Amino acid sequence: MSLALREYHGAKLLKPQDLGLRPLLDASSKTSSRRRILSQSQASSNVLYDRDMGRPVLERAQGNIISSKPFIAHSTEASTQRGLLAHELIQGPLVKWSTRGSISRAPPTCVLVHGIMGSRRNMLNFALRLTRTFPSWQVLLADLRCHGQSAHMGPGMPDNSVESAAADVLELLRHLRLFPEILIGHSFGGKVIMSMADQFGRIGPRLPRPVQVWVLDALPGSMAEAAGPELRHRKDHPQDLIDRLQEYPLPVESRAALQNHLVQHGFSLGVASWVTSNLRPSQDDPRKSLWSFDLKGIGEMYRSYEARSFWPFLSAPTQGIHIHFVRAQHSSYNWTRADLDRLAAYGHGVHTLVEAGHWLHTDNPEGLLQILTPAFTNMPRLS
Repeated sequence: MSLALREYHGAKLLKPQDLGLRPLLDASSKTSSRRRILSQSQASSNVLYDRDMGRPVLERAQGNIISSKPFIAHSTEASTQRGLLAHELIQGPLVKWSTRGSISRAPPTCVLVHGIMGSRRNMLNFALRLTRTFPSWQVLLADLRCHGQSAHMGPGMPDNSVESAAADVLELLRHLRLFPEILIGHSFGGKVIMSMADQFGRIGPRLPRPVQVWVLDALPGSMAEAAGPELRHRKDHPQDLIDRLQEYPLPVESRAALQNHLVQHGFSLGVASWVTSNLRPSQDDPRKSLWSFDLKGIGEMYRSYEARSFWPFLSAPTQGIHIHFVRAQHSSYNWTRADLDRLAAYGHGVHTLVEAGHWLHTDNPEGLLQILTPAFTNMPRLS
């Protein structure tokens, strides 16, 4: 059986042509191509897609809307060897565009960027939620430099910063020939996408089409501008965590011992469990573990994040860039009234996600989806 989408709708068997869909693979190449899809994505999502053999399988039909599982249309392959970020392109079931040999315009694209010490797998569930809800969209996930499968990009580099991380994502978009309509970034990723939008502005006085920038629980200014000593000494502060991890001897002999060590030094069990999920068996001794990320490079990136202020960019963004901030109701950051008023004066959107802490896309994903829905359904136009 080919990779055609199939589902019984009454007595009718729906086929790709019924939906206007173009199958990515033909029947003659299905076996080798399935293996290729699985091998490309095995680090983050092989379990998810192995169940369906890498195939988008329709689950149900409701009225005129066909509901289906999203699927990976393009992933890392050998891109990291060419200096590109490790990535996955998650496509909704109604996407009519193939990544190979298509001369038509790409489907609407959203870029979803993770935070410091994270990886694209942290954002996968929300990306799937987006493509299920908006099935004509595709979402690009990438491991930033020094993180995940892109950990090799950064060591020995002179500039591991917010700007260089943004430039890496822009280079990936150029390679994939994509111009995104929406950028979403969490925490550190929020400043990465603001830097991307700032670099977009160097194209000219206006963009070829509008871009929406959604910053998830990241302050627009530097940490010095955010003021307040309580910000630096709050529990689970990233810089404290980075410093503590850099002091811990490698290789790690026991994941549980490291978790206990972090908890004893004031970090929450949740953060201790999350960060130790980035440990991988050592090649020299599989009983011991090493970090999957480049901790030194991550430290440099985070210092850049704390120092970088985007107020100059926010005061006069390029025409066609629409910026929104989503702050968590229980945010770790101090969102001052002065900052909120300043953002409003510049014409940017500010939204509050209730029942959510800093990890708002996992604390209240449905609420976040509701806030983002107008961005996916009412795309602004250049005047």
